Amino acid sequence: METEVLASLIEKKFEVLSLLRQLARAQVNIVHDGDTTRLMKLLATKQNLLNQLKQLEQQLDPFRDQDPDSRRWRSQECREQARDMATRCESLLSEIMLIEKQCEGELILRRDTAATRLQGIHSVTQATDAYLSDGPVHSQLDLSSDR
Repeated sequence: METEVLASLIEKKFEVLSLLRQLARAQVNIVHDGDTTRLMKLLATKQNLLNQLKQLEQQLDPFRDQDPDSRRWRSQECREQARDMATRCESLLSEIMLIEKQCEGELILRRDTAATRLQGIHSVTQATDAYLSDGPVHSQLDLSSDR
């Protein structure tokens, strides 16, 4: 039955979103720790899951144009389970998006802090270069006297 395919796709979507939520939660700690290497590995894993999610969404596309009331389900219970799973998917997606926004905010803060520090280092370097270029640098102290 077509509705069994729909229910299966929704279930797979829920599984992928659950994994994405776990990774998003782990990402919060990694971003907080500032561990770029672990973050890049996690992002690569997330990308694979996002690709799977994209494929599932494409498979779900034909069902979006259907009138939900015209679908023939094996039972009312199957219909309600699929509806409940779809609602849970939306809830998971909202939670993931919230976590992602929090991580983005912390990453932006870290970037801005690093940029400020680099600007400070650059200013010190410029001041040092200017000071050193004002005149010749003597490596020895001249203790001779004209008297």
